[in-house]
Order: sequence, then structure tokens, then C-alpha cells
Amino acid sequence: MNNINNAIGSEWDEVRVRLFTPEEIAESNLRVAIIGELIKARQEKGFSQKKLEELSGVKQPVIARLEKGTTDPRLDTVMKILAPLGKTLAIVPLPNGKAEP
Repeated sequence: MNNINNAIGSEWDEVRVRLFTPEEIAESNLRVAIIGELIKARQEKGFSQKKLEELSGVKQPVIARLEKGTTDPRLDTVMKILAPLGKTLAIVPLPNGKAEP
């Protein structure tokens, strides 16, 4: 089964490079990374989405849609969610100075 998943993943990577620009791929990767870190931070704190709503002022359904990836997170929303998690965003140089797919 693992070989099948690897093959599918490899095929998707090839298709993705053909369908999307490097900038679109980088944006998607960043979006996935931000959402993943938000979920991880919330779980590490032991907060439910409802508790995070109480602490951040961001409605639970918005948090749920953000975590599912069905909505593009707005920067102000992300910042409101990050604060009670003890996190913030940082701008750091890319390893090679440019976005990679």
C-alpha cells in the first residue's frame, strides 16, 4: 500500500508542476503549513475550537473552515487565533532567496 501512495504522490507532484506556477505552488504550500501549525498549536494547548473561539473572538465555524482548508485565512483572522495560542507570524528569508514549488 505504501508503494501505491508513493506512486500517487509522485504522480500528483508531476501534475501539480504542470498545472500550477511556482508561485501558486509556494502559496499553497505556505497555506497548508500555516493551517497545520494552527491546528498543532491548538491541540498542544488542549483547546477545543469552541475554547479558541472564546479566547480569540473568532467564531468556531470560521476556525473549523480554516482548519479544514475550505476557506482562505485572512491575516487578521490568523493573528487573532494565534495570540491566545502564544504564537505569532514571522517573516524570514527563504533558504535560497526565492520561493520554490
